[in-house]
Amino acid sequence: MRQAAAASRKRIRVSGGGIRRLLANLEYLSEAERDQVLKAYEYGAKAHHDQRRRSGEPYIAHPVAVATILAQLRLDSETIIAALLHDVIEDTPTLRENVEQSFGRQVAAIVDGVTKLKRLREAGRSEAQTASFRKMMLAMVDDIRVILVKLADRLHNMRTLDALDRGRQQRIARETLDIYAPIANRLGIHAIRREMEDLGFRYAWPRRYRVISRHLNQRPKHPRSVLRRVSDRLRRALKSAKLDGSISARAKSAYSIYCKMREKQLSFKEISDVFGLRIIVSDIDACYRCLGIAHQLFRPMAGRFKDYIAIPRVNGYQSLHTVLLGPEGIPLEFQIRTAEMHRVAESGIAAHWQYKAEDKSVLPGQFRTQEWLRRITEMQATAQADEFYDHVKVDLFPDKVYVFTPKGEILRLPRGATCLDFAYAVHTDVGHRCVAARVDGQVTPLRTQLKSGQNVQILTSRNSHPNAGWLEYVATAKARSAILDFLKSTQAREAREVGAVLLNQALADRGSSLRKMGRGPLEEALKELGAESRQELYEQIGLGERLATLAAVVIMNPGQKRSGELASGLTPVDIAGAEGMVVTYGRCCYPIPGDEVVGHSSSGRGFVIHRNTCGNFRAERKRKERWIPVNWKRRIRLEFPAGLRIHIAHRPGVLAEVAARVAETGHNIAQVNMQDKPEESTELFLSVLVKDRSRLARVIRVIRALPSVHRVHRV
Repeated sequence: MRQAAAASRKRIRVSGGGIRRLLANLEYLSEAERDQVLKAYEYGAKAHHDQRRRSGEPYIAHPVAVATILAQLRLDSETIIAALLHDVIEDTPTLRENVEQSFGRQVAAIVDGVTKLKRLREAGRSEAQTASFRKMMLAMVDDIRVILVKLADRLHNMRTLDALDRGRQQRIARETLDIYAPIANRLGIHAIRREMEDLGFRYAWPRRYRVISRHLNQRPKHPRSVLRRVSDRLRRALKSAKLDGSISARAKSAYSIYCKMREKQLSFKEISDVFGLRIIVSDIDACYRCLGIAHQLFRPMAGRFKDYIAIPRVNGYQSLHTVLLGPEGIPLEFQIRTAEMHRVAESGIAAHWQYKAEDKSVLPGQFRTQEWLRRITEMQATAQADEFYDHVKVDLFPDKVYVFTPKGEILRLPRGATCLDFAYAVHTDVGHRCVAARVDGQVTPLRTQLKSGQNVQILTSRNSHPNAGWLEYVATAKARSAILDFLKSTQAREAREVGAVLLNQALADRGSSLRKMGRGPLEEALKELGAESRQELYEQIGLGERLATLAAVVIMNPGQKRSGELASGLTPVDIAGAEGMVVTYGRCCYPIPGDEVVGHSSSGRGFVIHRNTCGNFRAERKRKERWIPVNWKRRIRLEFPAGLRIHIAHRPGVLAEVAARVAETGHNIAQVNMQDKPEESTELFLSVLVKDRSRLARVIRVIRALPSVHRVHRV
């Protein structure tokens, strides 16, 4: 009788259709775990008892649907329970402590992590997207199950978008395509990713979705009959080879077709691989044997074979892809994989995560994801919110370039990655000190883009360090973040050094110095200037945000009312070209030692050195308070770029002839541009590295002596 009563209570507990479907998908859990799931369902139903969704159904239907999506991925009981309770802290008076007391610390932590992501609605639209993205990444690092619950939550919300107005539908759909679907793809959960993409496409661009769907439905029947014929022929061949395998037909989704049309500028009729076959066999050896059989039966298309088994994608995806010409010349894509590979392809990281297992060994797909999350943690420590969002979006998409280290290890980099990206992928210190690379035995510049299969070795020097130009040709988030971090710290240090020199000099022109000034007057002056410390004041002066002359007046006479002072009468600053990033040399006039020069304070850039005759500097002559008198130091060892414009006869070999003459003088050409002119003449622009004006004059004389040169003058 007691058993009958218990059975009666259980029937009551599972009376809802949603919870019955959930339990039907939880057969892989133990009976005790399923009882805990039922307990969580009752807990959530009681907490949400007076709440309804916009569609009018009881609110508990949403958590149950989210839990069912995760159950289909065969996740652990803690994740299923957290999915049933993921809204109770946010939308009901329930506290985290209550959840922890009833279901344990792990469940409470997952529910709390999902809740933190949902508390960003009050921020502005663009801020909410950026901040939400950042916190989502951090939540992934703490516990991957937080993002799995969030992805399932977003997928069910996408399935029920019809209850919302048109504006919210479009906003949520585009956010899903921009953030959530790429994350699902990055984690390898393609079952969720595909549905998110198609639903997002349907609501974000409904007209385009309808057009492509109509074309798909109106597609002639013969490709499907071709698929049946190809499947039957391949099935017989596999049986003859004593290979067991299941064959199923597949079609491209509307969204993937749309993306291919947009990316390659194709019409729908030009998309050839709409249909394909997926073959699942027993082991890796059978995969390659099946590939050989398929290539014997049908002719492969050149350049359309990809081996993701030997070199898996970064999210753990493994499969053989090949495009073959079937009957009537119809291209068909074949995907060949094992059952385990197929499970990973559909479930991604969810297929690997083993929370309950005592064996803590990490599988390859899980290891790659953990490495990605670790890099994200490193980046977020230094990047601003907007920078972080841009950086990580680069890493969301599958890598396409696979290169080898000197030890034979494979590094995966984004398409367009350069040798510099490779250096930072090896180690940040290697990136900071790299000077060149050896690709397949050939020394190449750091800006060289890499191709799959290349062997790369980085050449380093202790004297090398990053410069701002590197940012123009890096493709990975790690490299960009490391370079920006180095430049920010270096620029601040150099700005403080230059600022201290300029302020001390301005005080010396008034008969004082930083050493002579007492602590009291200096502290009072700092308050008046709004600087927290001496170092902050030096940095502001060094970056050109504050004038040293005016700061010196305030320090000498704190509290007095005054107007701006001019920089005239100051002792010139000695420069040598080695001052760092806060002293730069104008690319408009190319000043070199021996030129009469003047410095100009530029906010944020520090000080820019111009020749006195520079046309760009004329506009600043009225703002004398920003002039800084400068002199060249003696015995300067560095070389400076000098610009030359050469008008020369247009004939083969003239550039080589000029370059040879410059090389005879012992100087190097840093840059060259060539432009054809009317009347069979050519204009060359050379940037030549010289130490001073006398050496530049020698270079000009040698070039002018060439018979084919019409005239040469300095830029």
